[in-house]
Amino acid sequence: MTEQERYMKEAIRQAKKALALEETPIGCVIVKDGAIIARAYNRRNTEKNSLAHAELTAIRKACRKTGDWRLEGCTMYVTLEPCPMCAGALVQYRIDEVVIGCMNPKAGCAGSVINLLQTEGFNHQVRITSGVLEKECAEMLTGFFKELRIRKKMEAAARVLQNEQSL
Repeated sequence: MTEQERYMKEAIRQAKKALALEETPIGCVIVKDGAIIARAYNRRNTEKNSLAHAELTAIRKACRKTGDWRLEGCTMYVTLEPCPMCAGALVQYRIDEVVIGCMNPKAGCAGSVINLLQTEGFNHQVRITSGVLEKECAEMLTGFFKELRIRKKMEAAARVLQNEQSL
């Protein structure tokens, strides 16, 4: 197992914590000098807060750990390609590199929809490595959304049945 795979495995463990809360399973770790300094997972629904993305939570924890808002020398491992908000945070916090499990063709901003991490003119560029444990990351997300669609159909059917019974 490579070093990148080892850290991505920990990001996947974090994503599974989100899954246990019925959150979109996205996990993240931040590494500095060969050690994990922050771990986080998606908690948007749990916290009723759109800012509770795995990446932003991990960044806050890493800043507390390092005592600085600059995260130079850090690498973020994340199971899904960052959205525009998180990609912007990676640039603003000066993270050196992001290692991505699977890409996000609908909202990813590390090359799928747009590449905010390497936009010329910004004061910082973030190196991108993608496809680390891609299959495992993608299958977890695909399975989650498949189950979510089934659950929503069942809930809708239950509501229809309940409405018919009340008539």
